[in-house]
Amino acid sequence: MKIRLLLLAFSLGIFACGGNEAQTSDATSEVKTEKDNPENPSYDPKRGTGKFTNVEISPTIDLVMVKKGKSHFDLKCGSCHRLNTERLVGPGWKGVTARRAPEWIMNFITNTDEMINKDPQVQAQLELCLVRMPNQNLSDADARSIYEFMRQNDTKK
Repeated sequence: MKIRLLLLAFSLGIFACGGNEAQTSDATSEVKTEKDNPENPSYDPKRGTGKFTNVEISPTIDLVMVKKGKSHFDLKCGSCHRLNTERLVGPGWKGVTARRAPEWIMNFITNTDEMINKDPQVQAQLELCLVRMPNQNLSDADARSIYEFMRQNDTKK
């Protein structure tokens, strides 16, 4: 009986955000400012909340970092995220580096809980997906390699 309940809960988690890119919400495309969100006065919608205020990005993709980032993706991210626009448990990654500033992505990867609590767009995604992204306890270097892997993924057609 316990195994059946666990399988049911797992199935619901997997299919809660299933679907295709056509499933979007207007709430995910809004950007709120301090004025719009007075309960989070220190929140910056461009960079999120966390220690990253300026991430230097080279015009060329660092393939060594991409390899490390792919390894982290396979180990920690791939069970919930697809590399295309398809939503699995969490949203697909295709185009994320065009939609989000590097600082926002790095802050979300390394400061997950606070970003979920403060970012209105993440909260809108949470309403769609119903599953909080767990804090993966990644180092800054690990997060940067994941970002570089995301960049490479966004260059593929």
